[in-house]
Amino acid sequence: MCRLLAYLGPPATLDELLFAREHSLVRQSYAPRHQRHGTVNADGFGVGWYDRDRRPEPARYRSDRPIWSDRSLASMAGLIRSTAVVAAVRSATPPAPVEESGSPPFMWGPWLFAHNGAVEGFAGAVGTALRGLVSDRRVAQVEGSTDSAVVFALVLDALDRGVQPAEALASVLAAVEEVAPARLNLVLTDGASITATTCGDSLFVLDQAGAGPQAGGSDVGGGVVVASEPWDDDRRWREVPDRSVVMVTPTAVTVAPLAGRIGERRA
Repeated sequence: MCRLLAYLGPPATLDELLFAREHSLVRQSYAPRHQRHGTVNADGFGVGWYDRDRRPEPARYRSDRPIWSDRSLASMAGLIRSTAVVAAVRSATPPAPVEESGSPPFMWGPWLFAHNGAVEGFAGAVGTALRGLVSDRRVAQVEGSTDSAVVFALVLDALDRGVQPAEALASVLAAVEEVAPARLNLVLTDGASITATTCGDSLFVLDQAGAGPQAGGSDVGGGVVVASEPWDDDRRWREVPDRSVVMVTPTAVTVAPLAGRIGERRA
């Protein structure tokens, strides 16, 4: 439920990242190829991007409509260029309402966050229990009524304690699973790095910093894409094993088991 995409690299337009590919995020909203739960993602969308030379906080555009119906986004996508982007299309988990506040990415300070998955029983006692784990400061800032918003609040609590992003996501995943079964593909960025987890759904990485473009694929300036599914047939897409953490910086991509810290790197 939901498809997400995160990008880090040289400046790329939203049109290149969301619209231009054969199997773009827009197409994934109505014809996903790797989605394991649900069929379409028509319950809203959002995109956040950075201009860190001007401010550390991102800009964000969200809607409760299907992404394919938003002509405003399509018209401006070719003019917005950024070195870091998070975007997602939503399939709401019943009985969650379809409203803008439930559309990812969620935002606080320099952070953008998106969640692909669901926490079982969140509409009842599970949701009450998870909100009880959130600090008073952060629970007052929870936006909307979704499980994703509460998970993000827990991540922010961990970051507030000085925990690094990979450990923050891993610790929140473990805390949620102590309360209820959940699918928790999470992605977090501050515009300088990307951290993501796989737990229950598909995730792929395209590292374009290597050799030139492959047959069937095209670069966006040598950046790294972390996405629920590939946007084309470039052979450099690599599927991330379940229960892994992905860490992307301008100089390295690391994939490691959630319980470990050893992975694959490129300098």
